[in-house]
Amino acid sequence: MTILITGGTGFIGSHLARALLAAGQRVRLMGRDFSRVSDVLAAGAEAVQADLRDPVQVFAACAGADVVYHVGALSAPWGRWRDFRAINVGGTQAVIGGCIQHNVRRLIHVSSPSVVFDGRDQLNITEAAPYPRRPISAYSASKMIAEQRVRQAAAQVETVIMRPKAVFGVGDTTLLPRLIAAAQAQRLPQIGAGQNLIDLTYVDNVVHALQLARTAPQAVGHTYHITNNEHIKVWAMLHEVLARRGIAPISRRVSVRGALAYATMLEARAALTRREPLLTRYTVAILARSQTYDIAAAQRDLGYAPLVSVQEGIERTLAGLAA
Repeated sequence: MTILITGGTGFIGSHLARALLAAGQRVRLMGRDFSRVSDVLAAGAEAVQADLRDPVQVFAACAGADVVYHVGALSAPWGRWRDFRAINVGGTQAVIGGCIQHNVRRLIHVSSPSVVFDGRDQLNITEAAPYPRRPISAYSASKMIAEQRVRQAAAQVETVIMRPKAVFGVGDTTLLPRLIAAAQAQRLPQIGAGQNLIDLTYVDNVVHALQLARTAPQAVGHTYHITNNEHIKVWAMLHEVLARRGIAPISRRVSVRGALAYATMLEARAALTRREPLLTRYTVAILARSQTYDIAAAQRDLGYAPLVSVQEGIERTLAGLAA
């Protein structure tokens, strides 16, 4: 079986590639910069130079693939809508077109639970939750539209939508590393009372779920939340991580209302300067609100169960940062 991974040079994509190669699959990595995945190429993966914004390149990349994992995306708390639209919406449409043109059997689209997050506390949300009337960020809006495009293609190609939440692990450069850096620079106050619960997902668990989605017959046409199935107090977890790194604990606290007002001001300034603000309303909501997701559908249809606990995942991630 030949498997194409868009975003194959990124965090999730490269972990998925390593697992697929270890399982004896033929793997093709679609991306632009392969300098970070030299080990994956050395293990036998094929590099496919392509940009999600170029439909011709994307269509060509899909040729000969039996399964496509669409992992590539612009994932950021801030940016221009035209960039999110071009990469996350236009890129997804190009992947769909390539799959249809080249008779790809199954398309597994990696999305995000943020498509149903409305900025308020959400507990044990299922995949049946509706999209909010106003998406919480440009990223969420673009991923929402991309999901809709994938569903519309279900009559022409087997589709599965996966929504892993807050993925972390060895090689991550965005989640824990950014929070640690902000705390070290004393730019990370605790937002709110600090009792909000979130779901995290260790990257090996995401890879496990993605592999299950490739072969599960009952997964076709469905959407799945993927988490560690542990509801974590995010600020308690952060304080533990900072202590392990020898970083002073977070002592400053701000209210959610105050943080939202400050983020609104920073975003207005950023709209003029075109520079990413230090804080966005999306980031405030992510850090201050409860967000937990029901994974019963993935357990039932995919046979999914987390392989690595959050605590073990944190241990591995910290060891990787220290290496």
